[in-house]
Amino acid sequence: MSDTPSDQLGSPDDGGVPQPPRQVLADSVYEAIKAMVMDHEIQPGARVGIEALARTLDVSPTPVREALARLESEGLVTKRSLAGYRATELLTPQGLEELFEMRLLLEPRAAALAAANADEAQLDRIEGFVEEMRERPGSGERYVLYSEFAAADQRFHEAIAEAADRPLLAEAVSRLHSHLHIFRLSSLPGAGPLTLAEHDRILRAVLRRNSERAAEAMTEHLRLSLERQRDRHQS
Repeated sequence: MSDTPSDQLGSPDDGGVPQPPRQVLADSVYEAIKAMVMDHEIQPGARVGIEALARTLDVSPTPVREALARLESEGLVTKRSLAGYRATELLTPQGLEELFEMRLLLEPRAAALAAANADEAQLDRIEGFVEEMRERPGSGERYVLYSEFAAADQRFHEAIAEAADRPLLAEAVSRLHSHLHIFRLSSLPGAGPLTLAEHDRILRAVLRRNSERAAEAMTEHLRLSLERQRDRHQS
């Protein structure tokens, strides 16, 4: 990776509108470091050296610092005074249970409220994330293979929370960063189609404005997801 001018131009995938060169570089550095954390190339708990990463990625320290600040906001790295950054530890079995306990408190209510309150644009957005997941591989040996599925998965849940029309609830769901922590445990082979089918049930209930069924479908999805993660720890 280099910060030469030719690497800073917007791509055709940007809808024909080039992004600012500095933003393109910052995003690419962020994605590269995020993949290192997700794939454990940067081991959980390990120190994250800014200068070393800058040399590895062939960039200046500035975009590395910006990337680490973004990753800190997502809970993938932590910063300690005078000690720099470290990759966060993986979820323990107890941490996993607590994460899903919080999700089960928040997300079924969010789904019920979304079914009642979502406007047409929000419904289209929620449906769009399900369609995006349908086109992406849901697992793989490396994060880059399933990163788009994971991102659409996270955006689906956050879009439902946003459509609930309860800003504090939406913020709480987003701040859990649950998908990043779970996918960091590594992807589960075969889980993609199951997750997609469960999302389809949630989507149908929200589109039909059936709040009770939306809450039930979200609860079912989270409980099944937790069971899949428990099986991972026990295998």
